[in-house]
Amino acid sequence: MKFFLKFLRLSLIGLFSAFTLGVVATAGTYLYLAPDLPSIESLKDVHLQTPLRVHSRDGGLIAEFGEKKRAPLRYDDVPALMIKAILAAEDNRFYEHPGVDYQGILRAVAHLIKTGEKGQGGSTITMQVARNFFLSREKTYLRKISEIFLALTIERHLSKQEILELYVNKIYLGHRSYGVAAAAQVYYGKDINELSVWQMAMIAGLPKAPSRYNPIVNIRRATLRRDYILGRMQELGFIDKPTFEQAVATADNASLHGQDIELSAPYVAEMVRAEMIERYGEEVYTSGYNVYTTLDTRLQRYAYQAVQRNLLEYDRRHGYRGAEGHVEFGPALLAALPAIAIEAPALNRPKGETAVAVELPELSAELQEPLRATLNKHRVVAGLAPALVMHLEDQAVSAMTGNGDIVRIEWDGLKWARAFKDENGRGPQPKYAADILRRGDLIRVNQDESGAWQLAQLPEVEGALISLGPEDGAVQALIGGYDYYQSKFNRAIQARRQPGSNIKPFIYAAALENGFTAASLINDAPVVFEDAGLENTWRPENYSGKFHGPTRLRVALTKSRNLVSIRLLRAMGINKAISYLEQLGLDSTRLPRDLSLALGSASLTPLEVATSYAVLANGGYRVEPYFIDRIEDSEGNVIYRHEPLRVCRDCEQQPETEVAPDPIAVEASADVTATTGPDLPGPTGEERTPRYAPRVMSEQVNYIMRTILRDVIQLGTGRRALRIGRRDLAGKTGTTNDQKDAWFSGFNNALVTTAWIGFDRHTPLGRRETGASAALPMWIYFMENATKGMPEEDFEMPPGLVTVRLDPETGLLAAEGQSNAIFETFRTESVPKKTVEAGGTADAGTEVKQPAIPEQLF
Repeated sequence: MKFFLKFLRLSLIGLFSAFTLGVVATAGTYLYLAPDLPSIESLKDVHLQTPLRVHSRDGGLIAEFGEKKRAPLRYDDVPALMIKAILAAEDNRFYEHPGVDYQGILRAVAHLIKTGEKGQGGSTITMQVARNFFLSREKTYLRKISEIFLALTIERHLSKQEILELYVNKIYLGHRSYGVAAAAQVYYGKDINELSVWQMAMIAGLPKAPSRYNPIVNIRRATLRRDYILGRMQELGFIDKPTFEQAVATADNASLHGQDIELSAPYVAEMVRAEMIERYGEEVYTSGYNVYTTLDTRLQRYAYQAVQRNLLEYDRRHGYRGAEGHVEFGPALLAALPAIAIEAPALNRPKGETAVAVELPELSAELQEPLRATLNKHRVVAGLAPALVMHLEDQAVSAMTGNGDIVRIEWDGLKWARAFKDENGRGPQPKYAADILRRGDLIRVNQDESGAWQLAQLPEVEGALISLGPEDGAVQALIGGYDYYQSKFNRAIQARRQPGSNIKPFIYAAALENGFTAASLINDAPVVFEDAGLENTWRPENYSGKFHGPTRLRVALTKSRNLVSIRLLRAMGINKAISYLEQLGLDSTRLPRDLSLALGSASLTPLEVATSYAVLANGGYRVEPYFIDRIEDSEGNVIYRHEPLRVCRDCEQQPETEVAPDPIAVEASADVTATTGPDLPGPTGEERTPRYAPRVMSEQVNYIMRTILRDVIQLGTGRRALRIGRRDLAGKTGTTNDQKDAWFSGFNNALVTTAWIGFDRHTPLGRRETGASAALPMWIYFMENATKGMPEEDFEMPPGLVTVRLDPETGLLAAEGQSNAIFETFRTESVPKKTVEAGGTADAGTEVKQPAIPEQLF
């Protein structure tokens, strides 16, 4: 008995000593590790690294920038079944333990004693949160102890729901996806609420080993893991047996999905990214900013279609440059394909008889694989898919696309492909498919509007389209080239090209501001200039090569007469013209100080041209283009809202003040003088001052110019636009020397749009490729769709103008009863005083008041 009591006493002392030593060791370890553990404040203010997202004005996703794909969720937004799948996979005792599962730890200790190796046992969801947010993933004893201490701390200060919310948003799930919402998009292309139970189980199985159990990398292993989790969910009562059986019987359909892009606007997305980096630095990739641009989703889509259609149409007009490459087929593949036997072409067959299509046999996977591998090295570019020519008939081709499908191109999709010679010449019309292609050619194909396949090629020509809201300069649509991923050069804002006749409206507006009228006569006749600003003797011509004698300015601009424009500029004075163009917002350092300015030899971007035309469209006010409407932080708080220069027709009597350009306005060329109004509350509560656009063109001159540019569409070089069926459109074509650039800029009261087409290497587009034939169709397609449902608004005549009847030949007042008289609008002080006599000569009235034009110009 004494021995037993002694043993009991010694045992108790030993246990107490061990307990004391354990407590001391634990306390000492905690004191040692405590300085390196994160503070409670950092636990409560966790920052999830979320990418920068760019949206259209109406919220459509344009782009996402950042290495980590994440879509943070609130706990209440996570489907209950997703939570249950995670608990079944990772920690079914989550709601029972205090952050550390001692049963799991004992299992891990037993594994260590038994095998001598460290394992993963005992890691709870709370411990994973501690590790993923604050600790490394290395398997050391100190890291594990730190994890335990931190897990206990987390459980004391955060609720179970808050811990789960951190977990479902932070956990890495493979392929750059962080959190269950991002994984749902990456693997299934779905919102998390649209996932089935077996898809949720698949995602819940990823945290243990995102590479090992990844359904993209190893579907067999991933399915085994998924089925294990489904079994655990049934055991725990989360799902019933029929649901379990159906789920495990379902083959998983995971595949990689890209960003859920709702609007194609990569050039604008890059503009936003660059601006955000400039503004906030590299943190923009992880801080969860949401940038809402000024883009209108509907208009941007029409702009994309307009540019692509127009460039493809131009490309077809100039012929086929040949296949992108060629693959020699091996004997086994050739043996599997039907022999090529060219029959008589369809045009020689009896009427109504057509060739019987040859159906290709299904190729084995062994034969298909190398072909598909070759095709998959070439990406689909703007809808043009790579394909290999497998078989040729007399007037049809069968080709394999990258997914192994065989598509058939009938003659209607082939016959356009006359061989390209140069920009002005093509080869003869082909009669056979073999005149165009041969077996093994790597080509491009697409479908027309009826769904029929056709031969295509990647355009070498480039184009741009930009559309602004004239009242405030908001960029409604912007396309910087045929395909951003082929060329990231943004021609809409970076390409400085000669505008050609697109600049003429501003030369004429300057003339009207300096005393000329729309009825002023200037001689359209041959002329030779010895200009010190030009290297050689200059003999300008009209595009047609014809001359028309004395011409009223309205007619000269409507018909785009070059010689009248040159004489007008010389009569007015180059310095006056440049000063006026600078006032409109153009950079005077890029304006030539010689008479070639009248024909558009300046260097301007499509954005600058469109911004200048906005002055014509809005009644004479200079606005600044801008593309960012507002910026929100990761919590949805508006941290920036753009305050643009706005047209305010009732604000012109207010005192003018200098207003600094907004930093997120698209590059401005010069200082802006703007009127200001009462302070308005800003997005964060501060007072903001509205910025009013300054008037830079008198309303009288603006009205006259708008009517002349309307005539361009009704009567002049822009007549193709009559197909739109609206009378409130106005605009101007532009073509440069040797047809290197083709333009059309035009507007109504609601939209101003510039379309440009040309080669990056500044080579000619070809004969007859003028603004009217090469650029105007792009503008028409866009504006026809953009203005659908938009009410027509006529140009309202301002005070200070009067419309009178004129003699069209002399520009003088018409005689009473004159049958060929026309109407013209003048400023009240500029109305002609002379009246033409019945015989066509002027009476003895007062001379017309207009600037004297040097005699040698006539």
